[in-house]
Amino acid sequence: MSENVCSIEHKKEIMAVHDAMDVLHGKWKISIISSVCYYNKRRFSDILNDVKGISNRMLSKELKELEMNKLLTREVLDTQPITVQYQLTEYGKTLQTIIDHLAEWGLEHRKVIIGK
Repeated sequence: MSENVCSIEHKKEIMAVHDAMDVLHGKWKISIISSVCYYNKRRFSDILNDVKGISNRMLSKELKELEMNKLLTREVLDTQPITVQYQLTEYGKTLQTIIDHLAEWGLEHRKVIIGK
């Protein structure tokens, strides 16, 4: 394979990673997705408790962006008070293996860095 063809393929992969990171960027999105991944359906308050340090306002903003990118769906339940729950779309479920690999890597990284 010529260097030019290899370079073009590599550029496509770099662009693909850039596109993925454009959707998943920021401090909170991966944590929000993992909260919903591991529990299937999550209420707003459950996600807020899972994702330490996020504010109500920021969680709301991030959830809207994840919905816009077709990764989550939002369901308003007819309860008193009103309950809102989120779940991954079929498309969002394609992130499950990435979340699993990140979790595995994070556990190993913790062992390497702090020995636990």
